[in-house]
Amino acid sequence: MNRELDFAAALKERVALLKGLPATVLDEAAGRIRLMPGARPLLATLRAAGVRTALVSGGFTVFVERIAAELGFDRVSANRLDITDGQIAGTVALPILTRETKRDTLLQMAQDAGVPLSATLAVGDGANDLPMLEAAGLGIAFHAKPAVAAASRWRLDHADLTGILYAQGYRQEEILES
Repeated sequence: MNRELDFAAALKERVALLKGLPATVLDEAAGRIRLMPGARPLLATLRAAGVRTALVSGGFTVFVERIAAELGFDRVSANRLDITDGQIAGTVALPILTRETKRDTLLQMAQDAGVPLSATLAVGDGANDLPMLEAAGLGIAFHAKPAVAAASRWRLDHADLTGILYAQGYRQEEILES
């Protein structure tokens, strides 16, 4: 996430360590996920304004799809772990979501909605987010890794996710609680 490793190779290597674990450990881990502060008001406010949203993650669908459903994202993309006979196979289904996938998702959503890139927003914290952050009209490094923070024009280091709304010009009274 600091641009020190080849993401796909590192992902494959780490996932291989999970081989043979019961798939139920994924559901147990997913049950411990807590939303970032400000996530609900951010998505509720954007949804009410008619903004189309996507959650594009180098993480895994078992986790990301739950978050996306809970918050109401319009689109979700993540890596899929292979499961065989109720056990983690130790492999990731292809294609592996990459930095280019994140950027391409932004570009495609803007095109589909007829929105110029200058009117798009992207938020990320890792090196795989940089192409997407650079392509967006407003690319915000949110509590980002040092390499991403240094490379980003816009950063939020000391706010919760509602800071993204303020960066777009929303006022306190316009932010929905959820």
